[in-house]
Amino acid sequence: MKKIINTSKAPAPIGPYNQAVLVKDTLYISGQIPIDPATGKLVEGDIKKETKQSMENLKAILEEAGMTFEHVIKSSIFIKDMNQFAQINEVYGTYFDADTAPARETVEVANLPKFVNVEISMIAVK
Repeated sequence: MKKIINTSKAPAPIGPYNQAVLVKDTLYISGQIPIDPATGKLVEGDIKKETKQSMENLKAILEEAGMTFEHVIKSSIFIKDMNQFAQINEVYGTYFDADTAPARETVEVANLPKFVNVEISMIAVK
């Protein structure tokens, strides 16, 4: 019924979950934070770099499942500071065609895993 998707090209889960779960044609991707999978270290200090790393982690998981950002139908972005929304949105937008971009919400939260500034999850369909 469900297929677990994991790749070494994205950070290993830091809890009892998987990077993604494929059910039929729908891929549910766990929230990705700016961890560099090559080093296991957080990318810090610049919200654009942090967002880019989170998006690259999502890209690696999509590719492992045989998908691209064109398959994404829904994104959720969690950020610690809504004042950084424009910078996050600028980077996020480079991964999508504006005419076919997915549905999305962006929510400011008090804290995120490892106290990062941004976490992004996605749902994609083949």
